[in-house]
Amino acid sequence: MDTKADNPIHLLPDQVSEAVVRAYFELCHLKQLFRQGWLRRGLPRERCESVAEHSFGVALLALWLSSHFPELDLLRLVSMALVHDFGEVYAGDIVPGDEVTAQEKYRREYDSVQRVFGALPDGERYIDLWLEFEEGLSKEALFLRQLDRLEMGLQASVYQRQGFPGMGEFQASAFQALQEPRLVELLQAATGDS
Repeated sequence: MDTKADNPIHLLPDQVSEAVVRAYFELCHLKQLFRQGWLRRGLPRERCESVAEHSFGVALLALWLSSHFPELDLLRLVSMALVHDFGEVYAGDIVPGDEVTAQEKYRREYDSVQRVFGALPDGERYIDLWLEFEEGLSKEALFLRQLDRLEMGLQASVYQRQGFPGMGEFQASAFQALQEPRLVELLQAATGDS
């Protein structure tokens, strides 16, 4: 028989339970928020990557590549990858064609991160990880910024192989952002450039 005492969620204080459930519901916005760059290049919604899928891809790249970069803190890197797009929960996926200044984009996304993580236990930790990524404050953040672009380039290669045109622009943008030679090699392998 399942009683309240047997259910571990009831062992959490009510405000913690409510904050975690609320943050999870807000995360679901990212599962349904399509990446605008792809949509604007004509990808149909049913084939378009969501922001949550992108974040998942970045986190997996961080996990898979971490053994080749032992100087990086894996937990910090993967944690940062998982929270790096939470600014888009309420701000949306702002892209260059939106004509929003970098300062305004940052303000909107920072407000979103505050709103999502503010009530969570250790919420400041997640806000700090987001800030660290946004401002490139650590070697993990700088590396993750490259992985963020690498994932975009890899996804463009997937779409290109599926027959969608116009993906070269995304691949070129990714190549331009990559500084680590081993990451450049990965993107070259995906694009067929050498």
